[in-house]
Amino acid sequence: MNILLLGYGKMGRTIEQLALQRGHTIAGRIDLSNRADMDALGRDDVDAVIEFSSPEAAVDNLKYCLQKGWPVVCGTTGWLSHQAEIEELTRQTGGAFFYASNYSIGVNLFFRLNKVLAQFMRNYPSYHVSMTEVHHTEKKDAPSGTAITLAEGILENLPHKNRWAHQAADSHGNAADELPIESLREGTVPGTHVIRYVSDVDTLEIRHEAHSRQGFALGAVVAAEWLAGRSGIFGMDDLLA
Repeated sequence: MNILLLGYGKMGRTIEQLALQRGHTIAGRIDLSNRADMDALGRDDVDAVIEFSSPEAAVDNLKYCLQKGWPVVCGTTGWLSHQAEIEELTRQTGGAFFYASNYSIGVNLFFRLNKVLAQFMRNYPSYHVSMTEVHHTEKKDAPSGTAITLAEGILENLPHKNRWAHQAADSHGNAADELPIESLREGTVPGTHVIRYVSDVDTLEIRHEAHSRQGFALGAVVAAEWLAGRSGIFGMDDLLA
C-alpha cells in the first residue's frame, strides 16, 4: 500500500517505521511546513491516509482527503465537534473514514472492560466514580480523546451520571450527576488512564498504562490495511469484529 502520512511528529515517525516494516511504501510525509505538497498527489497515488496532526488542522485535512477520494484513518483528537460534518461528507463522497480515539488493542479491550464494570456498579451508588488521565507535556487537548471515550462508556451504563466534567488536579467537589476527569501532563508519558470507584470502605480501580507509542501506531497501520477497498464510516469495533 501507498500510505500518506498527515502529521509527521513522533507518532507519524513511529507509524512510518511500522508501515515500512510491514512492506508498505510512504506516498508522502505532510506537516505544516509542506501541506501544499498534497496537491501534487492524485487519487491513485494514495491507497490510504493516516492522519495524526493537531486538533486545529484535522478537520481541513479530513475534508481534503475525502474530497480527493482517499480512504482516511484518523487518530487526532480534540476536533469531534465537527464529527457529524465529516461523517456526512464521507457519505456524500462515497468515501471511507475510520476514526478511533485510541488505536491500541489493549486500550480497546479496556474500553469494553470499563463498560462491563460500569454495568456492575450501577447497583452500588455508594461508590463514587472518577477518572485520571496522564499524558506527555506536548499533548494539546485535555481531557484526552481516550478519556472521553471511557467517560461515554461509563455514562451509558450508570444512570445516576449524566455528564463528565473536566477538572484541574487541585480542584475539589463535583455535582452528584457528574463524572470528574482529572488531566495531568507529565514528561514523556505515552498515556495512562485510571478509573476509580471509591466508597467509604474501599476503592475499586482499573488502569491502562501504555509503555510506548508502538501499540497506537501499529493499530493505525492495521486499520489502514483493513480500510483499503471499503467505503463507509468505521471504528475499532468494526476492525476487532
